Parts: sequence; structure tokens; C-alpha cells
Amino acid sequence: MDNFKGVERGQAFLDSIAMPVALEDRVLATLNGGRAATTLRNAATDASPPSNEWPEPQPLSAKIAPEHYPKEALPQTVLGAVEEVQGFVKAPLPLVASSALGSLSIACQAYADVQRAEKLHGPVGLFLLTVADSGERKSTCDGFFSSAVRRYQDEKIDATRQTLSEYSAGHAAWEAEREGILTSVKSDAKCGKDTEARRADLARHQMNEPQRPRVPRMVLADETPEALAWSLAHIWPSAGVMSSEAGTVFGSHGMGKDSIMRNLGLLNTLWDGGELSIGRRTKECFTVKGARLTVALQIQEAALRDFLEKSGTLARGSGFLARFMVSWPESTQGTRKYVEPPRNWPKLSAFHARITEILSQTPPIQEDGTLSPAILTFTPEAKAAWVAFHNAVESELRPGGDLYDVRDVASKAADNAARLAALFQVFEHGIGAIGADCFEAASRIVAWHLSESRRFFGELALPAEMADAVRLDSWLVEYCRRERTHMVKKNHVRRHGPLRDGKRLETAISELSDLDRLRLEKEGKFLTLYVNPAIFGGSL
Repeated sequence: MDNFKGVERGQAFLDSIAMPVALEDRVLATLNGGRAATTLRNAATDASPPSNEWPEPQPLSAKIAPEHYPKEALPQTVLGAVEEVQGFVKAPLPLVASSALGSLSIACQAYADVQRAEKLHGPVGLFLLTVADSGERKSTCDGFFSSAVRRYQDEKIDATRQTLSEYSAGHAAWEAEREGILTSVKSDAKCGKDTEARRADLARHQMNEPQRPRVPRMVLADETPEALAWSLAHIWPSAGVMSSEAGTVFGSHGMGKDSIMRNLGLLNTLWDGGELSIGRRTKECFTVKGARLTVALQIQEAALRDFLEKSGTLARGSGFLARFMVSWPESTQGTRKYVEPPRNWPKLSAFHARITEILSQTPPIQEDGTLSPAILTFTPEAKAAWVAFHNAVESELRPGGDLYDVRDVASKAADNAARLAALFQVFEHGIGAIGADCFEAASRIVAWHLSESRRFFGELALPAEMADAVRLDSWLVEYCRRERTHMVKKNHVRRHGPLRDGKRLETAISELSDLDRLRLEKEGKFLTLYVNPAIFGGSL
């Protein structure tokens, strides 16, 4: 594995796809590429603030540079749809791609499980988490990609409307008859009569309870974990939670102090495809088994921080966040110039057509309402690639390894790569053995998400004030490079920068000023931020 040490950028992994023999080195190169530096600091350039000479800027805490999203690894039909939607919506590319993968996962997860090794198999549903500010247009992107699933769901509801009506009437009659028997039991007991016959009638009646018809309910929003489990157990055993405001999910009553451990465990079990029993004091207990779940959420950084503070070590210690493929894209707000929508969406239509074709197959639902998906295995070449990926990640979990600080997330990477490869196989080729091409593509995307987790959780561990300073510093550097300047009006930073809250912005400016990375100067009525020219290495 020594040859990866000389690779300076993780892009080497994304740009040069070889066969599985080189995969371990390429994965490590991707992860190593994230070491990109903390700050640029060399000679000053010509522009400087109207005061004394600049001291050497002090470094911020180590930052990991974001990698370019490997969109070329997406299946061609998915890539075409992603590019078409992104060209119009102009949301961050990783956000658009995650919306596409979320809908792909919802559509395919009922039909296939993936086997990684003998007696080691499980679901293919993905947990996706995009950390981004409100207004990044995730709802819009989800709407574009989930429309085929929603249309399938609506058509099935319309087709079974009469059956559902008959069920409702029949169940109401059954409830009335049950109440009549219970009343008779209570009356006989009160009069001291023998109730054995009545109780036998009640037992027979219970056995004849009408069963609710199975009607797809596949796209959910802000469900509490218990409501989600009930829906999977009683309505449809395959679903996805898609939300552009995941703060309502992470901050819901179901994630309160007294119930968070139970509900995190519930969601973990659903990701694993395991069986769990839900016990309730006032309502009927039930069991969820043979169900499949996708979760595709967007959450603001502040809301995620608040959730982590309230949950303490539970969110990561329980493995909940480790199951997510995380992305933390740069905002595109402020650059999204209006464009007329295209008259036709041929590539998105092709994506929808394939999703519809998959959903038109009879889902493998058993009489008891549980799923029995086909188990997909790897071809020998794909299995070799998976083993190489697994070993490459595993080697960096040791103390001092690149992934030691996110070993909880990294330990799920090989599983997520297998899941995504199976989804690509079903979408591209149908039910069958997973080829090396599908796994190679999936491994590139999962490696990128692993790099994002490493970058995000590394900065999340910083105090909030320093994290704000890091974000502001990155924005200022990018702005100054783009505009070829060392100065920017403070009002412009407040309107267009990453920190809109005045108090947080003031604190971040103070932090960066203390580190000699900028100065705040007053010029007439205006305040101007001057960035230390040494940060740019002598040129813009």
C-alpha cells in the first residue's frame, strides 16, 4: 500500500479507475487526499490594508479539503438525470445526486438484498444525510426524482379505493360486533353468570378480524420512529423518509431525552433489516419484520449540532450516524441565476421510465406482509473488489490511521458500498449477480461520502465559535480568489457569506482577527474586511 502515500490529491482515485487489484491503493489515496491543508501562507501580495504590515497568519485547526463529487461513477441514466436537474435547479451537485440515489433506493430496496459473504447478507436501502442550510432546494430536487415513485403510489391507491372502502366498512362492523360481545361478557360477569361461552365467542371473533389491504405508502415525510414502524408493519413493508427539514425528525418528540435510545435502536434495526417488537401501553403491540427502509434527509448544521448535544454520545455511540452516507456541500446560494426551465426533460424521463419499470414488477410480499427479496451475490471480480475496499478501509481504523477518528462511520463503508452496488445492478441490469463495474462505481461514491464524513465530523468536533471561524475563513479565501482581491465589505459578507447571524459573524471575525488572518477597518460609513495576503501564497 506504500504507493498511495505519494498521491497528493484524492482525485487520483476518482480519475483513474482500474480493476480490483489496484482498488485498495486507490481508496487509500482518496482518503489521504483529504489531508489537504489547513491554510495557505507564504509571501504577501501587492494589496494590503491601510495600516501596518501584516504579521504571519496563524493557522486554523486542521481542515480537510472537500473532494469533487465523482458524478461519472453514477450509472449513465442516473448521471444524465442529475445533470439535467442540476442545470436547472442549480443546487449543489452532491445534494442533487443524493436526491436521485434516495429515490433509486426506495424503488429498488423491496426487490433485492445483497450478500457480501456466506451468511452475511442484508438490505440495500441507504441512509443519506446532507448537511446544508435551508433554501438549498432539496425539496425541489426530491420532487423531481421521486415523482415516478409517488405516481406509482397514487395509482395503486386509486386502484384499490373501493377495496379500502369495503375494508373500512367491514372493520367498523367487526368492531361493533366485538363491542357487543364485550358488553355481554361484562353484563354476565356483573350478574355472576358463567362467561366461558362468551369469552370463546370473543376469541373466535378476534380471529376473524378483517385484514387491511396492502396499499403502497412508500414516500414518507416527518414520521416519528414509532409511526414509521407502524406504517411498515401494517400498511406497506418498504418505504423511504425524505425530508428537507430533518430538524423536525431529529428534534421530534420521538427523539426526546426519555425515548431517544429506544428510537435510535429502532432505526438502526430497520437499517439492518432486523426484527423488532413495539410494545405500547395504550394500544396494540406489534412486530416489524421483513421491512425495508430508506432515509434521505437534509439538516442544517445548527440543528445537527443541537441534536448531538442533546443526545450526548448516543447518536454516534449507538452507530446511528455511522449508517449515514454524509455530504456537506458548499452552498450555491447567491450564484443561482434564473434560467427558463427546459421544454423537455429527456434524461429525467428516462430515469423515471426505469423506476416505473422496476416498480411494475410484483413486489415479493409474503402472506404475512413481510418482504422476501432476492439475494444478489457478487461475481468473483466484484467480490475481489469488495474485499480490497473493505481491507483498504479497515487498515486505516487503527490508532493513527486516517480513519481512526471516524472509525464508526468507516466500519459501515464496505456495507454501504455493497448496498449501492446492488442498487446499481438492479437499476442498470435487473436482478442478477453484481458485476465489477457496478461495485467499482459504488465504491467511488461511498469513498467520497466517507471523505465527507471525515471532513464534517472533524470540524463538528470544534467548538461552535471556531467552526464558524473556519467556515468564514474558507468563504473569504474562496471569494478573494474568485474576485482577485484582498478586501470585502462587511455588509456583503453578512448578506452573502456563510454566517447570517450578526453575533456569530462578529465572533468569527474576532477569532480570525486574533489569528492575524484578517483585519476589520472602518472607511467612512463602511466596515471592510482585509484578508492577510500571505494566506494566498503570493498570488491571486
